[in-house]
Amino acid sequence: MSGSVLLVVFVVLVGLAFLAQRRAPSPRPALASESIPGVVPIEDAIDLHGFAPRDIPDVAESYLEAARAAGLREVRLIHGKGKGVQRGRIRALLAEHPHVAHYTDAPAHRGGWGAQIVTLEPLDSRPSGDGRPQT
Repeated sequence: MSGSVLLVVFVVLVGLAFLAQRRAPSPRPALASESIPGVVPIEDAIDLHGFAPRDIPDVAESYLEAARAAGLREVRLIHGKGKGVQRGRIRALLAEHPHVAHYTDAPAHRGGWGAQIVTLEPLDSRPSGDGRPQT
């Protein structure tokens, strides 16, 4: 094949790939099991290994808020064992978080000192302006 024919084939393939990416979205609603980029499903544990170290405190804080809003009372933050840097950062966050009732290292079968078990305050325990719990 000549160079010009290969160039035309390449341009056509690139154009088809571009059109495939831009096709109209499906009219059916997305299933809960389908992955949506940038959305972390709220479960009773989150593994923080997949996040950039600088983002871990923000991710953990957002996760705690979402878990509490979802009605979870106990969650597990998996930060890993390593040198203990992330563990220290997570524990500092938990010590200051207004909706954390208690936290401790996980038992050995749930990650040991590479994870934290966190007990969250229930949603209805937020004090109102007069100091009484909201109902």
